[in-house]
Amino acid sequence: MLIYVCSSSHGFGHAARDAAVLQWIRKLRPAWDLAFSSMVPEPVLKQFLGMQGVALRRCRWDVGMVQADALGSDPDATVHALERLNEHLPAQLDREVRWIRDRQQPVLVLADCPPAAADLARRLQAPLIWLSNFGWDEIYAPFGGALERHAQRARMAYQQGDLLLRCPFSLSMDWGLPEQSLGLVCSSPRPLPSAFEQRMREIEQPLVMVGFGGLGLSIDPDLFRRWPEHHFLTAASDAVPRLPNLTSLPHGIRPLDLFPFCERHLGKPGFSTFCEAIAQEVGLHVVERRDFAEVSALLSGLRQHAAHRLLSRDAFCLGDWQLDQPLHSATSGPLSADGALQAAQRIITVANQC
Repeated sequence: MLIYVCSSSHGFGHAARDAAVLQWIRKLRPAWDLAFSSMVPEPVLKQFLGMQGVALRRCRWDVGMVQADALGSDPDATVHALERLNEHLPAQLDREVRWIRDRQQPVLVLADCPPAAADLARRLQAPLIWLSNFGWDEIYAPFGGALERHAQRARMAYQQGDLLLRCPFSLSMDWGLPEQSLGLVCSSPRPLPSAFEQRMREIEQPLVMVGFGGLGLSIDPDLFRRWPEHHFLTAASDAVPRLPNLTSLPHGIRPLDLFPFCERHLGKPGFSTFCEAIAQEVGLHVVERRDFAEVSALLSGLRQHAAHRLLSRDAFCLGDWQLDQPLHSATSGPLSADGALQAAQRIITVANQC
């Protein structure tokens, strides 16, 4: 059996949760073949997967939203990128269909959440499972114009699936499919190198992870200096200034691996970050964003299930990070942290029927 993942190349969050699901499939069905197709950089994918033997396919299945920065979208650039994508998709589909058929085994397509995965599954006559908390139909539609047409095409593709694995913090995704709701979909922290772990334990200030996804966000170093009683951690490398209360994570260490040592996380609304932080009981300081439809569902889930504080972008840029303030309590109970296992089990059930 081959599980072939079409993962969105929009940021790193899709790849992180898809990798968590594949880790469980490998544990439960070690003899099965796994393929991961995305344009997320290969070193990042290998870091997320944390295991050998997964075929990595360099494919761009979707555009998502082209972003001006980590907190802003560029609709016009997105339309142009979608037009270029449509030009190269037919050749990519031909190539991947040949590659999969050469494996000479049953295949299941797992998609998070490129609409073009429907074309791949149809060509292969393979089951298609969507795994997501939103579709690009609901992201594009509010922008109107040319993106409204792309929203309609995406919706038609999503209606062709066999099953929706609905992640938390989800939009409506009313595609008329059978579905299963999941708990938090995320990996678990990995052990730190002993010397680095000892260094983290020796820091007396509260540890705060700072993260704005794959694009990152330029932060004035003086803003870190405003909080000398906190120590900040960031995955950024070359752009990190040398400050006594700021540490850049060594290569190969994910922010998730430091969450057991952190009290809070400062960053943008993001599905994988929310899942990982909530699962590790890390408080979330979230910089609001208003031009991406997923954000409303993320912030609603944040209020219900996480200790948190919301920051305006102006407050963030001025350094008013509220790290000295108590966190707002969740209004509802906790979410289960076994969403990746739930997804893997359901995928295996469907695959066994092939």
